[in-house]
Amino acid sequence: MDLNTSIEEIPRVGPQYQKKLKKMGVQRVGDLLWHFPHRYEDFSNLIPIAAAKEAGSPAEALAKAGKPLCFQGEILEIKNIFTPRKRMVLTQATISDQTGKLKVIWFNQSYLINTFKKGDHVCLAGKIAQKGGSKYLSSPAYEKIPSSFKKTNADLTHTGRLIPVYPETEGLSSKWLRFIIKPLLIKIKSQIQDSLPEKIKEKYAFLPLPEALWQIHFPDSLKLAQAAKKRFAFEELLTISFFVLRERMKLAREKAISITPDIELMKEFMASLPFKLTNAQKKCAWQILKDLENPRPMNRLLEGDVGSGKTIVAIMAALNVARAGYQIAFMAPTEILARQHFKTINQFLEKFKLKTSLITGQESYYQELKEKSSISAKAGQKIKRQELLEKIKNGQVNIVIGTHALIQENVKFGPPAKGLALVIIDEQHRFGVEQRAKLCQQKELIPHLLSMTATPIPRTLSLTVYGDLDLSIIDELPKGRKKIITKIIQPKDKKQTCNFIRKQVKNGRQVFVICPRIEPRTTAFCGTGEPHTTAFCGTGEPRQTPALSKRTETDGQSLLLDERVLSWLDVKAVKAEYEKLSKDIFPDLKIGMLHGKMKTEEKEKIMQDFKKKRIDILVSTSVVEVGVDVPNATVMIIEGSEKFGLAQLHQFRGRVGRREFQSYCFLFTDTPGLVTNRRLRAFVSCDDGFELAEKDLAIRGPGDFSGQRQWGIPDLTMASLTDVALVETTRNEAKEILKEDPELKKYPLLQKRLEEFKERIHLE
Repeated sequence: MDLNTSIEEIPRVGPQYQKKLKKMGVQRVGDLLWHFPHRYEDFSNLIPIAAAKEAGSPAEALAKAGKPLCFQGEILEIKNIFTPRKRMVLTQATISDQTGKLKVIWFNQSYLINTFKKGDHVCLAGKIAQKGGSKYLSSPAYEKIPSSFKKTNADLTHTGRLIPVYPETEGLSSKWLRFIIKPLLIKIKSQIQDSLPEKIKEKYAFLPLPEALWQIHFPDSLKLAQAAKKRFAFEELLTISFFVLRERMKLAREKAISITPDIELMKEFMASLPFKLTNAQKKCAWQILKDLENPRPMNRLLEGDVGSGKTIVAIMAALNVARAGYQIAFMAPTEILARQHFKTINQFLEKFKLKTSLITGQESYYQELKEKSSISAKAGQKIKRQELLEKIKNGQVNIVIGTHALIQENVKFGPPAKGLALVIIDEQHRFGVEQRAKLCQQKELIPHLLSMTATPIPRTLSLTVYGDLDLSIIDELPKGRKKIITKIIQPKDKKQTCNFIRKQVKNGRQVFVICPRIEPRTTAFCGTGEPHTTAFCGTGEPRQTPALSKRTETDGQSLLLDERVLSWLDVKAVKAEYEKLSKDIFPDLKIGMLHGKMKTEEKEKIMQDFKKKRIDILVSTSVVEVGVDVPNATVMIIEGSEKFGLAQLHQFRGRVGRREFQSYCFLFTDTPGLVTNRRLRAFVSCDDGFELAEKDLAIRGPGDFSGQRQWGIPDLTMASLTDVALVETTRNEAKEILKEDPELKKYPLLQKRLEEFKERIHLE
């Protein structure tokens, strides 16, 4: 057995457990051993029974502080007692050691009567409770002590020491994971080869790999657990640094079409705009144009706060490439945004007489731009998909706009002399060389890549996860924008807010209302009798119901629920909110509804009606989060605001305040708490997206930014992504090693680890 052994071959792991492990991404022994604890229970306070009953003793102080205590003794008796009034089973036992006796009570764990027998020696860890004048041990963790027990805590697995608590899923407890992991570790830890270079281990005094694995799972002390975590975090960050740096090196060896900046054309374009570019926009545009001149593929990320004008900068790059005779692919994350980009590009480029097209899931549009085109012409003319694909393949279309439909096999770009030279992607940063190569007929040339994002990336992530990208930052907003007034609205103030909304609408303005979920759940039960099933994310896509850990009784059924599930039960549903607003609160106003489950035509019609002021209030999921531009909207209401990260809230806020009108963002929350208030107060006090990104990283962690699921990064490494010093250290070490050995020939184990990492991550 080794790290690559399948979990099917692990003793005592049956088909049901295999299924649950795979749900957590555990396929091999190595995955299981690298499934690290996220915290530890301190069950190391092993004391005599008499000490727990002594007034003023250190044990009593620990008990009063709510700390668990640990006892070892013999079971004198054990029985089940049914309590009719509370309708539960109590399992009562008495244990004794040389100093005294102690009563033990478990609630609704009647099976323990078959687990323990009189005379068994056990180790129990839990909290001391008191009823009347009698003290007892309440629902303790338990472990039988075998006859071969050597009287040291190292021999114990579930009690008597620091106990690992793992990320779990339904039916897969930390106790079961400890039961499986410990014998595996004992069996193969000495066989595991260490990929970390010796000079790095010596330099930073890291634990050897076998010892680090043992100490992270079954630590002898918290200090050793931290030492192990530091080693693994460093190793994972080092691997990420190797990956992104080698991607950069790999790209530098590829060839791309060199496109000289057409300065006169850029001046003509800027003169045609109804506004002046900011200095930040000009600086970023110049960086991109100079990159396009390079015969190596550009790999640049254009960062800019909401409303900073990233699209205009991207259009300048596209115009320069189109006038040079080559094609541009412009990809957007949603059909709504793709259509908006199509119209915006046609609007700003109409005098330059280019040919543009739009490809969505089922529809295709084509437009030959002419000066002073009609408004309807800027929306393009419908065209048969096959006819449009032929035009694109023959190089007759300059700019092809669309969703990920653009990277389907049937979309072929023009021949080398007039083929694809630039790919622009909105809110999609991980798009590698291989994906770009698939877009081209000329396999020897790789198109330049420009990614755009309105989610400012914190420094640590720009060094690691996005370390292969060059950054251009638009850190300046257009002049004349008024600061958006942001407030947290308490339940008691909602009526007053509704009056304010009505006044805004009467003054000709429009309102967004954002809800986190589409519709109430529809199967099973939630403990309140309300049906529920799969929750939905803001785009309307189903998301997996989280791991379940709390047991609730309802209508005779027993259901496991955790806090995340319980919190989602009270989230405002778009359909319910739409009904409430249109029938009860604003029956005299025009209310619209938008969510990701609607058909494309329906979504497009709703957005057009909203832009043309046929809708006063639009109730929506987060499909409007990115890029949607409705200049007349001045109020953003965010229901369940505590459900969103700061960066996402900032995106929502950016949908208003896009013109000269004073705009407002109101945060509705029904579950105020310490963390919620801290986050929302941070949002209210700050309107700088870059500062908010850093705060969000500190409060919530980096998962939202770096796509934890795509990268498969362990939790402890994700936490380390907030440590700038550690990130910079690992990056510098990776640079030094690659400088002397770019192919890692001297480090075969490191090379192997890097290959495994590349297989593990998912580059979208």
